[in-house]
Amino acid sequence: MSSNTPQRNRPILTTSAVALATAGLMAFGLGAASAHVTVTPASTTEDGYSQLTFSVPSESETAATNKLEIELPTEQPFTSVRVKPVEGWTADVVTGTLPEPVTTADGATLTEGPLSVVWTAEAGSEISQQEYQTFSISVGRLPEAGSMVVLPATQSYTDGEVVAWDQETVEGAEEPDKPAPSFVTTAAVEGDDAHGGAAAAAETPEAIDAEQASSSSDSGSASAVGWIGLVAGLLGLAAGATALVRTRKA
Repeated sequence: MSSNTPQRNRPILTTSAVALATAGLMAFGLGAASAHVTVTPASTTEDGYSQLTFSVPSESETAATNKLEIELPTEQPFTSVRVKPVEGWTADVVTGTLPEPVTTADGATLTEGPLSVVWTAEAGSEISQQEYQTFSISVGRLPEAGSMVVLPATQSYTDGEVVAWDQETVEGAEEPDKPAPSFVTTAAVEGDDAHGGAAAAAETPEAIDAEQASSSSDSGSASAVGWIGLVAGLLGLAAGATALVRTRKA
């Protein structure tokens, strides 16, 4: 009888392994599909231009996202802001009086500038509970190296709920519940000219426009990977349940 024990245990061990693998796959899939509002800069080089791509998932279980507002820096305002069109959404760059006049590096004094960008969904284009959307802008020029660029976001839902992603992230501290999208600027590499040399040439608004299509397809691929992981997890769970039933019958 003792010689049969390992054989009887083998299906149970196999079922346990499937369950563990399934849990990992499901965690990966759900993690990739759910996230905060974040920003990914194409470049962080000081005094250069960059495409900023905001990833916006719908985290509500009862409503869809129909509006997004991104606040722009006012202490060191961008002098150029251009919006990438998103099908089914209208976009507005809101300009106005800066809280305080700002003197630029070339000695000019700015009293007005871009304050925010607002995207509003047309009927039928809202972001549902199992979807996300990306919104991109090209901006410049970026502030000096080491500057934290904070871009608070306000996400509105069809049921009237409004979520503010505006909490500051402090280095070394635990991430807040509603962190504001942000990034830190970096110095130009040695050998670059005042505008970042070859790197900055690829960051001009015109070049950014040409690169936006490829960045959108990359974001779609990342989303697909997340959902593939989720589906694989569900299939693994079904296989584990079937193996368990067969084991009990045996």
